[in-house]
Amino acid sequence: MKHALKAILSLAALAVACGAFAQEAAIRKNLSERIPQLPKIDEITKSPMPGLYEVRINGTDIVYTDAEGNFLIQGNLIDTKQRRNLTEERIEKLTAIDFNSLPLKDAFTIVRGDGKRKLAVFEDPNCGYCKRFEADLQKVNNVTIHMFLYPILSKDSTDKSKNIWCAKDKARAWNDWMLRDVQPAAASCDAAALTRNVEFGKKHKITGTPTLIFADGSRVPGAIGTAQVEKFLTEAKP
Repeated sequence: MKHALKAILSLAALAVACGAFAQEAAIRKNLSERIPQLPKIDEITKSPMPGLYEVRINGTDIVYTDAEGNFLIQGNLIDTKQRRNLTEERIEKLTAIDFNSLPLKDAFTIVRGDGKRKLAVFEDPNCGYCKRFEADLQKVNNVTIHMFLYPILSKDSTDKSKNIWCAKDKARAWNDWMLRDVQPAAASCDAAALTRNVEFGKKHKITGTPTLIFADGSRVPGAIGTAQVEKFLTEAKP
């Protein structure tokens, strides 16, 4: 009896899996035929809303469709009972970066206090928001900051980044410029790290500066204040 029951359950599970596969195939086929400009579909999964499917494209972009791919929805899926933006939460998970996978050799390090807490930051030296953020970051103690120079705004950003990266004391040259408007002295060295930083950022869709990455892999775009940085550092658990 037990063996028969297991066999029935296995067949039922197989039927469900086959049905799900066929449904996903139908969605892929209909969307690709009807919207040829739609990027290649990476993944199709059921969303928390009955009858609605999540379609993941471009790695971390999300749209929604019905079970047959007859309709396509762009926007945020909100759980009104729990007051949660489910789309935003999903994208945060998709864009999270494993802190241990960061190419730290391409960053310079600033340690304050005991340095126990960890933070990585991608910044462009010509970014006004970055300068504001740096002023607030000075108030944060007991942290190790891995600073990735990320020159994406202009050629001058690349020139300044190169001079800072090639300076004898990178952290001092950086702080002199960001906090005191002291131009970094001209310097030359192997600055391939800057190119690798930009490539890394493009791969992980770091589109603006500053972008902060905490020890648990969560990222925060934009110049947040000291209190918010402290909150994320406290909550981040690798």
